[in-house]
Amino acid sequence: MSTNYEELPSKPQPQIAAGNEAYWQALREHRLVVQRCADCQKLRHYPRPMCDGCYSMAFDWLEISPRGVVHSWAVTHHPFHPGFKQDVPYTTLTIDLEAGIRLQTPLLGESGNLAFGTAVNIEFVDVENNCTIPCARIAAA
Repeated sequence: MSTNYEELPSKPQPQIAAGNEAYWQALREHRLVVQRCADCQKLRHYPRPMCDGCYSMAFDWLEISPRGVVHSWAVTHHPFHPGFKQDVPYTTLTIDLEAGIRLQTPLLGESGNLAFGTAVNIEFVDVENNCTIPCARIAAA
């Protein structure tokens, strides 16, 4: 039985709210930003209202390097949402960014040489509905 991909639902879109607008706007500009606590300077990602270090509600945004290394990965063979059915199998990475935080992101390209500590670069992929997502690609040697 063949699948008619035109009949599949759209992929879910991020929920953009007051506390994470700057993150999504920076991605649309092909920049990677994270929240920084205005009191203790701790970086945090995913965007959230309160610092988990000092419990301050004050923060600003800091542009960070799009480089990092592979911390772990998973290969998805069964889509968690029907909108991803045509993408399986796909690899999702957890990356230790140079700034000292972790980011989960899809892998672009082949995963054949993937190993813990592999250098990766974040690339910005423009998807539907004026949304941009960060994706990782294995860095050139």
